[in-house]
Amino acid sequence: MPLYTYKAIDAQGKSVLGRVDAVNVFDLEQRLSRMGLDLVSGAPTRQISRVIGGAKVSRQDLINFCFHLEQLSTAGVPIVEGLADLRDSVENPRFREVVGGMIEMIEGGRSLSQALADFPEVFSKVFVSLIRSGEQTGRLSEVLKSLTESIKWEDELAAQTKKLLMYPAFVGGTVMLVTFFLMIYLVPQMVGFIRNMGQELPLQTVILIHVSNFCVNFWWLILVTPPAIFFGLRFAARTNPAVAFALDRYKLELPVIGPILRKIIISRFTASFAMMYASGITVLDTIRSSEETIGNLPLERALRIAGQQIAEGKNMTLAFQDVGLFPPLVIRMLKVGEQTGGLDTALLNVSYFYNREVRESIGKLQAMIEPALTVVLGAILGWVMVSVLGPVYDTISKMKF
Repeated sequence: MPLYTYKAIDAQGKSVLGRVDAVNVFDLEQRLSRMGLDLVSGAPTRQISRVIGGAKVSRQDLINFCFHLEQLSTAGVPIVEGLADLRDSVENPRFREVVGGMIEMIEGGRSLSQALADFPEVFSKVFVSLIRSGEQTGRLSEVLKSLTESIKWEDELAAQTKKLLMYPAFVGGTVMLVTFFLMIYLVPQMVGFIRNMGQELPLQTVILIHVSNFCVNFWWLILVTPPAIFFGLRFAARTNPAVAFALDRYKLELPVIGPILRKIIISRFTASFAMMYASGITVLDTIRSSEETIGNLPLERALRIAGQQIAEGKNMTLAFQDVGLFPPLVIRMLKVGEQTGGLDTALLNVSYFYNREVRESIGKLQAMIEPALTVVLGAILGWVMVSVLGPVYDTISKMKF
């Protein structure tokens, strides 16, 4: 269904601009009429606009969406009326269009999950599956409440991950800029003075001069190389599955960062697995949905293999143990959950444990990063000072007064 950009007038005569899905202009006029708007003009929007617009729907918008529907659903308010209230209160124009489109679809006879599935750039397959399960089991309000908590947790986890990456990137960038300034500006001014002293230069001074000359002559290469490597690897990962798989595996093997990343992924997986299982989704369907949301190709393949083995009749604990990528705690809690019938509770405990571990690990890493980078910067400055002042000191010490 194409996306139309429209200009309309509301009941108060106020001009309204927006976008909504429609079959054609007549359908667009009918949809806007049911929304209390009179169409002035409308035209199809290119597909790229929809993709870009969908990317602007934030987790906070989804949290408000789930919380709003959960409260109204618990109070017995019909879904269409709840969505209409939400549409009128949403500030994000793209999300307001999405909610408006959902209202039209539901009024046309589609279910809430079917309406959500028409906006895959906004609502993930796991999200849609959970809503469908809630509709089928009559536990929609409980599912919406679980989704609210889950998206809040994901938002917090994303903030922690960003915090982990941004701080060292900023401090490391500062160290690199200071080093670049020393090599480009300060050292070249001192080189002429050192060479005019006419004595043999020590090894560290020779190395410093060569490094400084390289920075002066090839500064553009130093600036271009990091982004070229980054975007080159990114392009290779998108076009070559083998490269993408190798990069994801390398991320898990990185010192310090790798274990934290693995804990984040496992925490996300166990939380979503527990939520879907508790909502009545079968283990195999839960594993298939988790494959698409886990965000790491080696673990995704491990889940796929485990799912195939379970489908063939293998015990779930043994299937996860055989793939060899899940830590003993996850295997142990899966076994306990199977034996007690409380698989969702056991996995939520795993998620809680790893979430706490992630917070503690990030805190410790941040506490280590600042002094480590300070030591690096001090070592660079010390090397420059020794390389520059060493020959000067040797010359002065050889002078006879």
